[in-house]
Amino acid sequence: MNRLGGSGVEVSALSFGAAAIGNLYTEVGEAQAHEAVDAAWQRGIRYFDTAPHYGLGLSERRLGAALRDHPRDRYTLSTKVGRRLEPSDGGGDDLAGGFAVPATHRRVWDFSAVGIRRTLESSLERLGLDRVDVVYLHDPDEHAEQAFREGYPALEKLRSEGVVGAIGTGMNQAEMLTRFVRDTDVDAVLCAGRYTLLDQSALTTLLPAAHERGISVVIGGAFNSGLLANPRPGATYNYTAAPSELVDRALRLKSVADRHGTTLRAAALAFCAAHPAVASVLVGARSAHEVRDCAHQFAARVPAGFWQDLRAEGLLPTEAPVPAEAPKEPS
Repeated sequence: MNRLGGSGVEVSALSFGAAAIGNLYTEVGEAQAHEAVDAAWQRGIRYFDTAPHYGLGLSERRLGAALRDHPRDRYTLSTKVGRRLEPSDGGGDDLAGGFAVPATHRRVWDFSAVGIRRTLESSLERLGLDRVDVVYLHDPDEHAEQAFREGYPALEKLRSEGVVGAIGTGMNQAEMLTRFVRDTDVDAVLCAGRYTLLDQSALTTLLPAAHERGISVVIGGAFNSGLLANPRPGATYNYTAAPSELVDRALRLKSVADRHGTTLRAAALAFCAAHPAVASVLVGARSAHEVRDCAHQFAARVPAGFWQDLRAEGLLPTEAPVPAEAPKEPS
């Protein structure tokens, strides 16, 4: 287990992202969602992440139900604030928001102190819990002023009151996360898609700054929403169709992996975990099979020659840390 920053909160090296069981893009059955969480537990995963945004609360409800039979002090759970859910009677579905659920609620951006407490209270109700361990400000990209002026101080107060153990911010960019690392006292940041085998933009400033300040980084989007899991024309990259040049680059990466008898999935996960600032790699899964595969890939040994060839072929910057050959286990 790895500690988040200076907090007492610990996370497993491999963690479970619950967006998919909130019906991300397509429906997931109740039993399938429960089985995915059970498989994560069986494979030693003890850190679970969710958010109100995921399926308009469905992810939180399903995750809370699936964890209900496990001792509360045996796992770490994070959720997010900044998108408050309000009831809506407009009908229709939420596919425009990315989730195959009825549009029973609408999302309201709200990084105010009052809004954050209201959002967290609602999350606890959906989860069926009296506390969460970590709370992240969720995607404050277009709301930086309110997030820094009101949202962050509100989280800091929740932490000082003992309501939560650790606080941070989760985003799909490195620049504002770096500002949070440098200008606030967050325990962790969740960086999605910006430190992968295809995108190392977090390597320039975010990861060095976090390492220097003792702030943990949780890496999400290790597969860049699909392209690094199964590179092919038509694959998705950062939630949209992958450009042809990135498909070609991913196929080159896969070719090197094949040559060394490993998989691109194993290499993608190992790369994210190798930086010393990284405390956990967050993987999204919608089935027990996907969870078991991710755990297996995460524990696999990636030959040193693979990394050497990536650098020799210009597919990986020389300054990016690479893992030791020793296999890892989710702990």
